[in-house]
Amino acid sequence: MLCLTSSSSSAPAPLLPSLADRPSPGIAGGGGNVRLSVVSSPRRSWPGKVKTNFSVPATARKNKTMVTVVEEVDHLPIYDLDPKLEEFKDHFNYRIKRYLDQKCLIEKHEGGLEEFSKGYLKFGINTVDGATIYREWAPAAQEAQLIGEFNNWNGAKHKMEKDKFGIWSIKISHVNGKPAIPHNSKVKFRFRHGGGAWVDRIPAWIRYATFDASKFGAPYDGVHWDPPACERYVFKHPRPPKPDAPRIYEAHVGMSGEEPEVRTYREFADNVLPRIRANNYNTVQLMAIMEHSYYASFGYHVTNFFAVSSRSGTPEDLKYLVDKAHSLGLRVLMDVVHSHASNNVTDGLNGYDVGQNTHESYFHTGDRGYHKLWDSRLFNYANWEVLRFLLSNLRYWMDEFMFDGFRFDGVTSMLYHHHGINKGFTGNYKEYFSLDTDVDAIVYMMLANHLMHKLLPEATIVAEDVSGMPVLCRPVDEGGVGFDFRLAMAIPDRWIDYLKNKEDRKWSMSEIVQTLTNRRYTEKCIAYAESHDQSIVGDKTIAFLLMDKEMYTGMSDLQPASPTINRGIALQKMIHFITMALGGDGYLNFMGNEFGHPEWIDFPREGNNWSYDKCRRQWSLVDTDHLRYKVVPKYINYMNAFDQAMNALEEEFSFLSSSKQIVSDMNEKDKVIVFERGDLVFVFNFHPNKTYKGYKVGCDLPGKYRVALDSDALVFGGHGRVGHDVDHFTSPEGMPGVPETNFNNRPNSFKVLSPPRTCVAYYRVDEDREELRRGGAVASGKIVTGYIDVEATSGETISGGWKGSEKDDCGKKGMKFD
Repeated sequence: MLCLTSSSSSAPAPLLPSLADRPSPGIAGGGGNVRLSVVSSPRRSWPGKVKTNFSVPATARKNKTMVTVVEEVDHLPIYDLDPKLEEFKDHFNYRIKRYLDQKCLIEKHEGGLEEFSKGYLKFGINTVDGATIYREWAPAAQEAQLIGEFNNWNGAKHKMEKDKFGIWSIKISHVNGKPAIPHNSKVKFRFRHGGGAWVDRIPAWIRYATFDASKFGAPYDGVHWDPPACERYVFKHPRPPKPDAPRIYEAHVGMSGEEPEVRTYREFADNVLPRIRANNYNTVQLMAIMEHSYYASFGYHVTNFFAVSSRSGTPEDLKYLVDKAHSLGLRVLMDVVHSHASNNVTDGLNGYDVGQNTHESYFHTGDRGYHKLWDSRLFNYANWEVLRFLLSNLRYWMDEFMFDGFRFDGVTSMLYHHHGINKGFTGNYKEYFSLDTDVDAIVYMMLANHLMHKLLPEATIVAEDVSGMPVLCRPVDEGGVGFDFRLAMAIPDRWIDYLKNKEDRKWSMSEIVQTLTNRRYTEKCIAYAESHDQSIVGDKTIAFLLMDKEMYTGMSDLQPASPTINRGIALQKMIHFITMALGGDGYLNFMGNEFGHPEWIDFPREGNNWSYDKCRRQWSLVDTDHLRYKVVPKYINYMNAFDQAMNALEEEFSFLSSSKQIVSDMNEKDKVIVFERGDLVFVFNFHPNKTYKGYKVGCDLPGKYRVALDSDALVFGGHGRVGHDVDHFTSPEGMPGVPETNFNNRPNSFKVLSPPRTCVAYYRVDEDREELRRGGAVASGKIVTGYIDVEATSGETISGGWKGSEKDDCGKKGMKFD
């Protein structure tokens, strides 16, 4: 293995200066599972951020001479957060030394990470001083030419020259003041490999690639994208400020329309972004932006890393989308795939791997260069030019398109040589810090996170990791990998297991809480009940699992709801709300799931005769008056309205960013979960049919509590059984300062009505304020009566109060708008 061995296991990469001999790490044993949970106890305050003991030597910072980085790091701040990590001090010393060595080399030979990451201004096709300059890294090529429409695909007069680092280049002077290669013209890189054959490939740094849609399976063509100033999109709106907690709307532009066809960036911006804003999300996460020749790969088999997916429009159209989002107060994250690349030779980066050894290729050779399950190529992260390519790729999307951050796909595959294949993670630290760890990839991610946060301190960087590696989401200068969040990937698996395999009465409240809170709370998580993974053919969304075929026959509000529909709507709301409220430090939802979109996503493929029928979102369901995707008032759907309201509740009370999270009750008999998050008290009754009158709920602060959000309100498709004009006064419990004498370890309590399959959030009334938050999230002005105009930043609001009582009279109680 390349990582955690002596330097003899690997020769230096073409542009990588020789490193000092790598020390043998001598991994220590021990560890154990200390994945921290926050169940049933107050949070501790960890020590503040400690200044790290490792730094780049002054001589390297001044960029004068290269020196060897210190051999060891005596103490890292991560050890203060989790003392058991110090048992693996040799591992951390080794990988931090590797990181600092690589960073110092880049500073010496490239002028620093920031300059190094401007590779897209040097490689590919660029205009410099009255000439077009094209550069391409292809060290194994014997000869090379630039061909295209500009020279009738004849490269005889446009031969390229190769330098000692394997970089080919050509300079073509402008003709009569105009570039010799016109904007929007097709180009390719032609080279002769060691076997003597000539091959044509799309330039690796191409910024646009298209294909002939009239021809089935037509190959892609590289397109030189350099529009004149009058055709370039100019950003008009600044980036919105970084929220304390991201509420992320995951979306796929191509399948975002009602019709079974590929939609455009501009259509998404004008038609879908207002819906996202109306539902009170603060962040959009866009999938499938990098060009991918196989549409059904969902964008995860990237062929052209710098090219905007041409199916949905041009680079200028994507800029319009991002700018429109910013105008609505929405930040935009991009789903970036640096864990692997498409195996496609004709259209993709894999086409450059013609007989090279591992240091002449973007990828590892042999088995190490292929992912068995994904049928894709794996990057050689130790290679100098691979680092330039990937780091520049991040900067390109951030600088040129104003993305506010990234969601890194497939991080688990990057972290380990086994890529997580057939590997279970129990939380034992030996699973994370061993010879299985791919230190080359970790060093790349440390460099990437350091760079992105330096370029944009307000960036949001999310890791898709299922393993739970400790310190993945701690800053690089503390000894961590540097991500801001990781996806809480175990949560949707738990819900799917329950919905498929367990009767409602057998749901375990403690198991649900354990799944939702099993995270290292010094490392932030994005919680989600279902993402695109749960929506793809072969699986089902939560709504579809709950209601299945009755979603086709029982969603009309002109007839009474069946037990299946009543159960489905109730649990859909509860599952999403408890996932948001208890599952992490941010929240994610996939496009359409907020209103219980039926069916699954099925992209065109051979198995469905290349159909687009299921590759869409049926917005008409939420917009049709008589359906239980329901409109009360217009454009507010039962499930959609609740999605709006719980996002609004978080915006008002900021409970996701609160350090206070205390679970006080997990009653297996009653099927009730009670917890506090921030300033709110949450009561979830999962029992199928039991109503609890006067149910005792523990809380921290004394005073008067009222309903902030109630899933049983009529506007949410409930029965209106909970009174919203009722004051709940607390009673003291036990002896002050003696938790064991308290009620469920809480010093105060109040009593509530808790109907079956309902969730209610309560807020403490501030008696010093004359105007109370009457009606909670819905009445606080966060649910709009119509979708906001695309140029607006807020919509028409609803004001008024809740009317109701504690009587079990489901026909008359609920929401009334004044």
